[in-house]
Amino acid sequence: MKKVILDACCGPKMMWFNKHHPAALYMDIRKEPKGFVKDRGNCEINPDIIGDFRNMHFSDKLFKLVVFDPPHIKFRGYKSWAVQKYGSLNPKTWAADLKKGFDECWRVLEDYGILIFKWSTERDSRSIKVKEILELLKKKPLFGHTTGKSGNTKWFCFMKFPKEGYILE
Repeated sequence: MKKVILDACCGPKMMWFNKHHPAALYMDIRKEPKGFVKDRGNCEINPDIIGDFRNMHFSDKLFKLVVFDPPHIKFRGYKSWAVQKYGSLNPKTWAADLKKGFDECWRVLEDYGILIFKWSTERDSRSIKVKEILELLKKKPLFGHTTGKSGNTKWFCFMKFPKEGYILE
C-alpha cells in the first residue's frame, strides 16, 4: 500500500489507534527504545524514518493527509518525563521552527489534501497560546477546537485549495 499519510513528528504515536497503519509514514527526529522514559515502561519512539519536520526530504504534494503534532514545551530540562516523551522546543527559535515545520507540511500536502495540526497548551505562563500559533502559521483553519477550559489539547483542520477558482478567506 502506498503511504498517503504523513505524521511529521510522530513521537510515541499516542493519538494513533493503529500505531502501524499501513497507509501512514511515521517520521520523527529521534528513535528511542521501549522503556526509555522512567515510570512509562511501554513508551517508545519508533518512527519509520528519522527526519526533521523543518526540512523534509519529500517531493512537493506527495501526501493526502499530513498530521503535524510538534512539541509544545519550551525546554525545561531533559529529566522531565514530558520532555523525554514528547520533545521540546528551543525557547529562542520556537516560532521560526514551528513556522518552518508548518510550511514544510503544507509543501508536501497535495492539492485538496488535509493537514491536521494538534497543539497542547498548559495552564501556566510558559504556555504558547493558540492565538500566537495561528498568527504564526499564516493559514486559516477550516475548523478546530480553539477555546474552552476543559482540556489542553487543541485541533485544527486545514485544507489545501489550489489558488485558482476558490475563495480562501
